[in-house]
Amino acid sequence: MIARQQQVLALCGGVGGAKLALGLARCLAPQQLTVVANTADDFEHLGLSISPDLDTVMYTLAGLNDSRKGWGLAQETWQVLAALERLQGDTWFQLGDRDLATHLLRSQLLARGESLSAVTAQLCRRLAVDTRLLPMSDDPVRTVVETDSGDLAFQHYFVRERCAPAVRGFRFEGIEAARPQAQFLQLLRDDSLAAVVICPSNPFVSVQPILSLPGVGDALRQCRAPLLAVSPIVGGEAIKGPAAKMMRELSMPSTALAVAEYYGDLLDGFVIDRSDAAQAQAIEALGIEVLPAATIMNSLQDRIDLAQRVVAFSQSPL
Repeated sequence: MIARQQQVLALCGGVGGAKLALGLARCLAPQQLTVVANTADDFEHLGLSISPDLDTVMYTLAGLNDSRKGWGLAQETWQVLAALERLQGDTWFQLGDRDLATHLLRSQLLARGESLSAVTAQLCRRLAVDTRLLPMSDDPVRTVVETDSGDLAFQHYFVRERCAPAVRGFRFEGIEAARPQAQFLQLLRDDSLAAVVICPSNPFVSVQPILSLPGVGDALRQCRAPLLAVSPIVGGEAIKGPAAKMMRELSMPSTALAVAEYYGDLLDGFVIDRSDAAQAQAIEALGIEVLPAATIMNSLQDRIDLAQRVVAFSQSPL
């Protein structure tokens, strides 16, 4: 395990990323872990500022998430949405009654001029989340999915259209002018950093926006700490979400090997599911060390066990 004064940085978004982030939070001290979440799927809806990935990670770390759905709050009610539907309002993006409180407060604080980082810190503190959770940037970045049906804002593609249109590419509007969150960039340059972990999140729409921020790719390559990723693809399919579908539509094999090739020379190590162990040799031929492990996280203990394996792997010669 890592020394108490050392730190781990996790990059994530979505349900799979949140699961591993929780495992890391359970096997590391609060001061040892920083989680940076994707904000390129943030959007404005019903006049509110919505941060889906930040909230998924925050609710998961707080133990408040709906584990069955994978998103939102447990024991949620839907009275506001039902009333909005009766008024023929916009209900394609489901906002629960308790979840609305988060978006109302975030929107109010942002309107007062507070940064997304400051707002996220306040929300985490009030929900008793002691892990440091940071947005990738305080500047707006918006994912646009290029499809056969035209360009779609990410939430329109993901939620309204249920990922049905065939994907042809992605772009991140505002990325050139966006600045990486200051503490995030500082940690990449800190000698106390022991490992960077890319969680099993969608490589294209959860991780790539973080990697595409100006200066982040260079900082990761110059970072002394090993960089590991956990494959979101198991047995040719994504455990959650459209990653495998996107890969096929982009003429990529939906394999762990293809994910390793996508991240390329950023990686020092790659964790794959044991069911994909036959791909280990091909991944190692890329100059990347491989750890086959149980990567499907159905229970809290699964999350902790995988996190412990990942942290131990980061401390081995890579």
